[in-house]
Amino acid sequence: MKLKPICLAVALALNFASLQAHAEDTKAAAKPSAKATKVVNATQYTSVEGITEYRLANGLRVLFAPDDSKPTTTVNVTYLVGSRHESYGETGMAHLLEHMLFKGTNTSGNLMDQLSKRGMQFNGTTFYDRTNYYETFPASEDNLQWALGMEADRMINSKIARVDLDKEFSVVRNEMEIGENDPFRVLWKQLAAVSFDWHNYGNNTIGARADVEGVKIENLQGFYRKFYQPDNAVLMVAGKFDTAKTLALIEKTFGTIAKPTRQLEKTWTREQARDGVREVTVRRVTDQQMAAVLYPTAPGSHKDAAALAALGDILGSAPNGRLHKQLVESKQAVNIGNITFQLAEPGYAMYLAVMSKDQSVDAAKKSLIETVEGLDKSPVTEAELKRAKTNLLNALEKTINDPQRLCVSMSESIALGDWRLFFIQRDRIEALTLDDVNRVAKNYFKQDNRSFGQFVPVAAPDRAVIPDVPDV
Repeated sequence: MKLKPICLAVALALNFASLQAHAEDTKAAAKPSAKATKVVNATQYTSVEGITEYRLANGLRVLFAPDDSKPTTTVNVTYLVGSRHESYGETGMAHLLEHMLFKGTNTSGNLMDQLSKRGMQFNGTTFYDRTNYYETFPASEDNLQWALGMEADRMINSKIARVDLDKEFSVVRNEMEIGENDPFRVLWKQLAAVSFDWHNYGNNTIGARADVEGVKIENLQGFYRKFYQPDNAVLMVAGKFDTAKTLALIEKTFGTIAKPTRQLEKTWTREQARDGVREVTVRRVTDQQMAAVLYPTAPGSHKDAAALAALGDILGSAPNGRLHKQLVESKQAVNIGNITFQLAEPGYAMYLAVMSKDQSVDAAKKSLIETVEGLDKSPVTEAELKRAKTNLLNALEKTINDPQRLCVSMSESIALGDWRLFFIQRDRIEALTLDDVNRVAKNYFKQDNRSFGQFVPVAAPDRAVIPDVPDV
């Protein structure tokens, strides 16, 4: 994709408290310079708004975002592999591998122990299009040297041993059980599944229990060797650090890794246009009800992504959003929320209402659909668009000024295809017009593009028991 000289994208816009609780120069995007500059055997590729990209001969891309006013440094490695890249029988493999890379290498020992001993804040996350690992620490040459050496080591030398895998199953099973006992996550999983016929965006990132428990260690090792390579990764360093010394450290650690000979193919599965409403109902023992609508939308790199992010705020924010006013203030629901996913390939937007046992699901469903799909009859106003743009741009400004948040957010933009989309999306948000947001709403938020899901409380679910294949 060629980047035009305009310049965000919050690649992931999340406005639902339940999901949040479970998680975590110039404005012109300069084109790559035709005259590359050699710096410590790395090639300077481009620089945009204080962030400079370098490239190593083995394909690793390196981003520097120095800020001497900060007391900390963050190192983040983004691998362009997620649940989208899993094959049949491999669901959950990307997430499982994320856990395994904290087990260490033959020379490092357990990485969680070492990170903790050094007082570093760290995490690893997996999603549809990417996996990332970061550590934030008090700025010092010793900490930075250790972090870069550790990340380079686990990129190619992680053990991925059967004994560690067996131990990690209990941790992953616990995550599965947490998800299975969260009404929102259950409904989200079922609604996504019914919305995608073929694409892996319809699969939950944590995977099917049978796939995770039955994974062969050699398959997991092969997945690791295929995707955890320098040409499929982006290293970012942000906060307080010396750029020249850090570049030399990166060349010394990551630069010695050989460029792989295998070629990674792009994924090509795409869904056909929808031709009717899809519905799913989940019945569980619970004290709350939910109603949700999901609409397939454009990829996060598409120009419509900015308008979809704004619509997420206009419809789904509280207390000023339309859904809050229509459902919560009228006592039809106790809470509302939305997720606007901006993904590498065509993704989706989801809007949700949470009701108590005493409130009507049917009434909430009617109001939810009429509000989201009613923008053609009651278009977005200038005041609503101005407030949405202010909220989104303020959030981006806070991200830019926080090294750790910037690294994590950049992982999402990197997964879309280019880190500079962070700034491109920001400029697209600034330039949004009423015609833009109303056109986008009319195009995606329509009946035949809708999936509807409801979470209904029951005294006891009446589940069928499906036997496994007999031994014949």
